[in-house]
Amino acid sequence: MKQPVLRIEDLHTHFFTDRGEVPAVDGVDLVVNSGEVLGVVGESGCGKSVTSLSVLKLVPSPPGRIVGGRILLKGKDLVPLGEKEMRGIRGNLVSMIFQEPMTSLNPLFTVGQQIIETVRLHRGMSRKAARAHAVEMLQKVGIPRAEEIVDEYPHQLSGGMRQRVMIAMSISLNPELLIADEPTTALDVTIQAQILDLIRRLNEEQGTAVMLITHDLGVVAEMCHRVAVMYAGKVVEEGSVYDIFNHPLHPYTQGLIQSVPRMNEHRERLYSIPGNVPVLSKDMQGCRFAPRCPHVMEVCMRSLPELIRQEEHHSCRCWLHGSSQEDAV
Repeated sequence: MKQPVLRIEDLHTHFFTDRGEVPAVDGVDLVVNSGEVLGVVGESGCGKSVTSLSVLKLVPSPPGRIVGGRILLKGKDLVPLGEKEMRGIRGNLVSMIFQEPMTSLNPLFTVGQQIIETVRLHRGMSRKAARAHAVEMLQKVGIPRAEEIVDEYPHQLSGGMRQRVMIAMSISLNPELLIADEPTTALDVTIQAQILDLIRRLNEEQGTAVMLITHDLGVVAEMCHRVAVMYAGKVVEEGSVYDIFNHPLHPYTQGLIQSVPRMNEHRERLYSIPGNVPVLSKDMQGCRFAPRCPHVMEVCMRSLPELIRQEEHHSCRCWLHGSSQEDAV
């Protein structure tokens, strides 16, 4: 039985803005097990990136703040921890690969210096040993001429090389959990495949738990063991990759999968889910997807369904599955 590395329980992360309190993450429950790749998917603005930033307590404050819930890393709740304690966890137990490495790498330091300082801070290595370790990490992620690249600055490298450097930094301390937030968004197809293969090898060879945040269902099908589908700050469906792709239950999940182009189909236009993502507020009522749903019922507009387990490893938040209308408040 795989043990949870990360367990998120009823997480609420809100932003306090001029137009009011915005529940970007609204009661999210997620589990990432040892040796597992969990895919978190959904449209832009659904809350998946804010969920990942909440785990590392990197949500910009102000205006954001975790207002409720627990984030258990190996059983320890991170929510009450201060910045000093979190600095001992970031990079050491949990690492993150961001969408755009140029915003995460310091342009004033060589890539080697940035890996070396991380290793020395957490492992107490000598500078010589830390430099050798940095070169080894760059070689591990497939960077050629690692002995030379270690002394170069981020602006001297291509996008794919910078992303590899980010991964080298992320794995330099052999973390328990790797969070990858759209790690291939700005890269060409060939480099995308190489980066994904690198993350897969880390997962398989070192048993690193991975939380992969993406909007690309092709990446999910290739990389993940389980999938959580988010919409408007909530998880609306969760299950194995097989269940999500072959037996999607929630109308939103069905719409996402229907939107994927297929080589053997001839359609004049690709399917797209009608309508727009709702503007989030604390006053929202009913199912968040109801205004766009082809199966909407009266109960959907007035009451939010619970996330109900349908099978052993498959859950869905929908009045069509698992809840009677008499349950509506």
